[in-house]
Amino acid sequence: MKTIGLIGGMSWESSIEYYRIINQVVQKKLGGVHSAKIVLVSLDFAEIEDLQNSGDWEGATRIMEEAARRVEKSGADLILICTNTMHLMAEKVQEKINIPLLHIADATARAVKQKELNTIGLLGTRFTMEKEFYRGRLETHHQLKVLIPDQGQREEVHQVIYTELVRGIINDDSRKIYQEVIDSLVERGAQGIVLGCTEIGLLVKPEDVPVPVFDTMEIHALAAVEAALSKGS
Repeated sequence: MKTIGLIGGMSWESSIEYYRIINQVVQKKLGGVHSAKIVLVSLDFAEIEDLQNSGDWEGATRIMEEAARRVEKSGADLILICTNTMHLMAEKVQEKINIPLLHIADATARAVKQKELNTIGLLGTRFTMEKEFYRGRLETHHQLKVLIPDQGQREEVHQVIYTELVRGIINDDSRKIYQEVIDSLVERGAQGIVLGCTEIGLLVKPEDVPVPVFDTMEIHALAAVEAALSKGS
């Protein structure tokens, strides 16, 4: 079994879910009292949020690169950034380490294609929805058509993430807001919905949505297990 490296804490609410799912699936696959080999570096999300809001992506990149180096030095064989937004600097992080980085968008795209879908709606922070690092990767690398909410809806989705979900607050009214946003994406042609923030799956469940839902946190965690248990290098 390979050792999985996690850069978490962004927020810790979803990092817990990564740890839980990875260990549960490893135990199911290997039986007995097996658990996953994991190295975790957990960051202070308040520091990351300040850098995001100020647009200091270079500063955020330096923190992520240092965290990745710490994970590698601790013995990890592969690494996951446990948040969608901070994949903005995934390529730069990969350049600083000698172990593979499992990109959350790549894992998600594979899951979408397994359902034979080609048009998806994307929810996430406004950075994930609006910047090209995520949408562009899905469109260019994986030939998916990506729809995002209109500007007002994007702001609503973003605010729920930062004022509620990263704080562990689950609000039924916010779920209804997300359902309305999702319904509008489906009306525009979305065949499935990508929950492109690792906390959204805490609020929105498959039964809340009329089309297939792709929880990026769960998909990413399962991809980590698959890589860790694979026999290749």
